[in-house]
Amino acid sequence: MAGIVGEAVLSCFIQKLVDMVTSPELWKYARKEQVDSELKRCKNILTKICLVLNDAEEKQMTNPLVKIWLDELRDLAYDVEDILDDFAIEALRSSLIMAQPQQGISKLRDMLSSLIPSASTSNSSMRSKIKEITERLQEISAQKNDLDLREIAGGWWSDRKRKREQTTSLVVESDVYGREKNKADIVDMLLKHDPSSDDEVSVIPIVGMGGIGKTTLAQLAFNDDEVKGRFDLRAWVCVSDDFDVSKITKTILQSVDPGTHDVNDLNLLQVKLKEKFSGKKFLLVLDDVWNENCHEWDTLCMPMRAGAPGSKLIVTTRNEGVAAVTRTCPAYPLRELSNNDCLSLFTQQALRTRNFDAHPHLKEVGEEIVRRCKGLPLAAKALGGMLRNQLSRDAWANILTSRIWDLPEDKSHILPALMLSYHHLPSHLKQCFAYCSMFPKDYEFNKDDLVLLWMAEGFLQKTKEAARPEDLGSKYFNDLFSRSFFQHSSRNSSRYVMHDLINDLAQSVAGEIYFHLDGAWENNKQSTISEKTRHSSFNRQHSETQRKFEPFHKVKCLRTLVALPMDQPVFSSGYISSKVLDDLLKEVKYLRVLSLSGYKIYGLPDSIGNLKYLRYLNLSGSSIRRLPDSVCHLYNLQALILSDCKDLTTLPVGIGNLINLRHLHIFDTWKLQEMPSQTGNLTKLQTLSKFIVGEGNNLGLRELKNLFDLRGQLSILGLHNVMNIRDGRDANLESKHGIEELTMEWSDDFGASRNEMHERNVLEQLRPHRNLKKLTIASYGGSGFPNWMKDPSFPIMTHLILKDCKRCTSLPALGQISSLKVLHIKGMSEVRTINEEFYGGIVKPFPSLESLTFEVMAEWEYWFCPDAVNEGELFPCLRLLTIRDCRKLQQLPNCLPSQVKLDISCCPNLGFASSRFASLGEVS
Repeated sequence: MAGIVGEAVLSCFIQKLVDMVTSPELWKYARKEQVDSELKRCKNILTKICLVLNDAEEKQMTNPLVKIWLDELRDLAYDVEDILDDFAIEALRSSLIMAQPQQGISKLRDMLSSLIPSASTSNSSMRSKIKEITERLQEISAQKNDLDLREIAGGWWSDRKRKREQTTSLVVESDVYGREKNKADIVDMLLKHDPSSDDEVSVIPIVGMGGIGKTTLAQLAFNDDEVKGRFDLRAWVCVSDDFDVSKITKTILQSVDPGTHDVNDLNLLQVKLKEKFSGKKFLLVLDDVWNENCHEWDTLCMPMRAGAPGSKLIVTTRNEGVAAVTRTCPAYPLRELSNNDCLSLFTQQALRTRNFDAHPHLKEVGEEIVRRCKGLPLAAKALGGMLRNQLSRDAWANILTSRIWDLPEDKSHILPALMLSYHHLPSHLKQCFAYCSMFPKDYEFNKDDLVLLWMAEGFLQKTKEAARPEDLGSKYFNDLFSRSFFQHSSRNSSRYVMHDLINDLAQSVAGEIYFHLDGAWENNKQSTISEKTRHSSFNRQHSETQRKFEPFHKVKCLRTLVALPMDQPVFSSGYISSKVLDDLLKEVKYLRVLSLSGYKIYGLPDSIGNLKYLRYLNLSGSSIRRLPDSVCHLYNLQALILSDCKDLTTLPVGIGNLINLRHLHIFDTWKLQEMPSQTGNLTKLQTLSKFIVGEGNNLGLRELKNLFDLRGQLSILGLHNVMNIRDGRDANLESKHGIEELTMEWSDDFGASRNEMHERNVLEQLRPHRNLKKLTIASYGGSGFPNWMKDPSFPIMTHLILKDCKRCTSLPALGQISSLKVLHIKGMSEVRTINEEFYGGIVKPFPSLESLTFEVMAEWEYWFCPDAVNEGELFPCLRLLTIRDCRKLQQLPNCLPSQVKLDISCCPNLGFASSRFASLGEVS
């Protein structure tokens, strides 16, 4: 079974190759080098192969020769992509040289020489490679005729949909465990009448992963005695994969009127169904719905609008998107069973009893089997059923050492249940899901990290709907999450995991192309790596040896090498010697992804620059001090992850050559002093964690001018080093609409070299875009704030932090920022009074503010309200007021809302009437 289903991604892969061959840049260069006829031939062969893949994917299950053909095609497809990548690099090299001024040609040619040693030699070699690859494609294409592969539309699954097992409304309630509360919830929703929904069909979506028990819960509610007595008509329809409005309407009509047989016209069906529903209170269940088409859903629901108030429709689905289309009330998410309930279900299936009292020798191994089920009823039921009448402990123990996917389909319903979800995925999602087989069980991963990996592997192809591959990757991730292939980690809601059974599914469909090296490698318990493996991960250990990486040396075309976990902190990192690393990198020249996160490595070998295909390089949490200059030869690099590299002091001078770089993560790199020159060349950057203005103004803010695609967080540090006010204007922050969180920071040394007017003018020029959500200004040395902070032009700003601006004598007019929720002011040691200027001159200032903090305000004495303001008009939403270490402050204003919670400390002169406020925190 392993790897068979994984071939379904081939159609996506082949289509990608066709797109590469037909790209205008490549085609233009191909004509110049007179190889366009070979490329055209290559494209035609790939197109013909793509047409027979659907038939091949079905026949591989019964014909081993077809399976072998698909395996060979898959390997060849990888080789084709490598050759096309080579050709694309050479084509771009040529276009860049042509685009440069004459005086810059020599420098650029030097930069690219490490990628393509010699144009004449390379072009000759490239023509030879393209001809060779085309001949190999022709040969494998000719074999399809011998295998009798047909050109057919649709996938093999379309021919198998009719075999999907149908569900009915019947259920043996005594065989169901742990769903009492869920049943009560659904029954309550069925019996409750909401008059506001009388104009709509009242829908209750039950959402959950395959095998969680959605159908069983719907059956329990459908057959509840009280529910039966409340509805005039009841009908159950198993929709499954075929959302045919006519077919579903006819099935419903036959359920409520058994005499209906010969009507097939949708209009007549809906008219008759409307007559049957008219004035009647009905309950309808649509089981296993996948369709997200709003128009088809609305058409189906037309006759139901004639039903009496209180009519209900239950929909079971694995897809949140379906629930979004159908819901008139919140979706009901179904979760895993408790371990005890899962155990009862398992023993009932295996032993026809709820416990192990009569079979104590099976108790320990049985409980371990149930723990592996992770609360999934379908898993417990299938495994228990398979062990029915098996009272040998050895038979039970064998289950623990075997994988569910190796079991015959006729003995386990787990595989069909999960495969149904997998088969329904589009090929591009199958490819992304199979990639996750590199993650071991219970591995917690970050969404953005995974999207960057997918992008580096070339899985994210641009569409009209999503111009940015990152946006497309996010959509892919959300699609898989909505189908329960991913779920939130129970330990950290911002991270994700795969259910153990989903992880097994990923392993099953991935085949030998993917490989994970776990901790068992030393004892030879791990299956050996295949020479055909392209993507691999391994568990990082405290000290790595040469022997561990020997298997990777024989995999000449490896594309992925990832040390797990990918974001482990420095204090728990491992060690790998420079020799082991150098030997390894010399063998894996086709890498697209390399992650050495968390290792105590102090530098990289120069051989890193030979990885010309590399798109993703992760060294986060490592002990690296500097990167070799050869990194600047990684022309294809899209993501460079250096976060938490606390010893990193410099970035390579030639980093501006990485013109394809989209993400530069340098969070928590405390020793990094400045950015290298030519950072402004990185015009594709989406992520730039921080920009450091170095001493002597070697790199001005003007380097930010053309980085229009920056988004997310940006910290601009070292602003005290800005010598030219025009640099602030040239930074052009106002045009960078993607930046949501911005920090501007000067030095905390307020010596004589600081010029108040100069710093104010610089800040005046650094006006951000109005899309900004969070702004932090730190250690600013001006006596006042710029005009743009007084202008209510930040409609979605929610957080503002002003700290250690020690020369400012007053606070800016902030009351006009209508969306501001959190305001934190700290270390403003020259502010003596907060007066009406602070409120911005409007009647109801700070309309959204929820948290207000003042800290370390050494000279602050008075806090005044605006004139003629009533209680509740000032800070109407304020919930928490924090004042710490403001030793001269004498009193709070009387106009504060009484419901505010106070947290006050180190304010010895502050007096107030405590009875006015809802609650007090620490007050001293």
